[in-house]
Amino acid sequence: MASIKQQTLSSSKWNFIERISSQGIQFLLGIIMARLLLPSDYGTIGLLAIFFEISQTFIDSGFNSALIRTKDPTQKDYSTVFYFNLLISVVVYAILFFLAPSIADFFKIPILCPILRVQAVTLIINAVMAVQVSMLNIQLDFKSLAKRKVAATLISGICGVALAYAGFGIWSLVHQQIIAAGVNLIFICYVCRWIPKASFSTESFKRLGAFGSRLLAAGLLHTLYKNFTTFAIGKFYSAQDLGYYSRGTSIADLPGSTINGVLQTVTYPILAKLQDDDNQLVLIYRKYIRITSLGIFIISGILCALAKPVILLILTDKWAESIIYLHIFAFSYMFDHLSTINLNLLKVKGRSDLFLKLEVLKKTISISLILLAIPHGILAICLAKFLYNQIAVFINTYYTGKLFNLGYLQQVKDFAPYLIRCILACTPVYFMTYLQLPHIVTIIVGSSVALFLYWLMLRKNPDMQELVELFKEKFKKKT
Repeated sequence: MASIKQQTLSSSKWNFIERISSQGIQFLLGIIMARLLLPSDYGTIGLLAIFFEISQTFIDSGFNSALIRTKDPTQKDYSTVFYFNLLISVVVYAILFFLAPSIADFFKIPILCPILRVQAVTLIINAVMAVQVSMLNIQLDFKSLAKRKVAATLISGICGVALAYAGFGIWSLVHQQIIAAGVNLIFICYVCRWIPKASFSTESFKRLGAFGSRLLAAGLLHTLYKNFTTFAIGKFYSAQDLGYYSRGTSIADLPGSTINGVLQTVTYPILAKLQDDDNQLVLIYRKYIRITSLGIFIISGILCALAKPVILLILTDKWAESIIYLHIFAFSYMFDHLSTINLNLLKVKGRSDLFLKLEVLKKTISISLILLAIPHGILAICLAKFLYNQIAVFINTYYTGKLFNLGYLQQVKDFAPYLIRCILACTPVYFMTYLQLPHIVTIIVGSSVALFLYWLMLRKNPDMQELVELFKEKFKKKT
């Protein structure tokens, strides 16, 4: 247990540094760009997200997850996945290149054609470095991964701001993505220095594909669901409406995606090493649920309560329509980590078949809810997604309960104490936003009050005490 704890802490430290640094840089530079660009610019770029994410899912095809799960993958395994990724990326790029005019006509936005053709180059760049990234994940070398992500985010962000300031408009967002992919590739090649062998193994392809194919299907379903709302708003409403929606949801997703991203990246390779020890898996799994809930609930709760001053302060009044979306999704996204941990456990046990079944069921429910909500406005769509997120947590725990006797009610007992205390701590902060105070004062005072109340209610909690002791230990080492 001590070894796993040490691996988790060490890996989480660097992965958290990567997430908090890169997303912090991206957030700050994004504020500047949001002030220079129009909501419609972000909405237009957002329309292409579904095409890029579906393409990336096809390129990966679950093979990189299969590599991470494989015990002692060989050079043939790595080379086979590399050539497969590269071939599919070129094919996908060609398809998008020829479909670009039709996509632009469908949305009635002509500029989408050249943008899609240029930005799709990132798919090939990402395919070239996908295996090297998997290798570093297998080695738990999150330090190198953190450095490359921060460097790419900083360099591309500065370039994006400079281009926006110079009047490049929407193209500044496109070039920012390409520069980020290029910097990532250069850094990964320098750190990893791996060259594929001139061979393609049919045996490796079949073995890895047997596991990865189901993840591919599940990934496609998740990607379609994730971007279906953007697609629907872009088609039935305006690019400006989509810009407000995407900006509000992206800020709401910031704390959740940071912690959830760390959780997804770190727990999967670590738990994969324990795939044959169910008792150890369950102990560590429940620990992950409690510790992550402790942190993510209060951060997302504060963001939900302070949505109004946050939007008005950092993005100005022209983005005021994003406030309601930030309210809804800051609360909704705080449950995503529960689904992530449950699904990771299924992947660790090699049950990609169950993983796929869950995705089919969940996405059928989700898309049905969104279709029903579309005629009633964007707010109805948001509420439909919120309802789905709660249903998804319940469904994701079904097979965990079957395999490990750790179902929904047991997991509720693990995270409910933190959720209840989060609501109690953040409710008075929400009412503070109705006072006529400067936005910066409301944010600082409100955050401090929520954190203090939360700590006061949990100061004797064992998980909180363990975190406090951990920080003390780290501080002593530094001093």
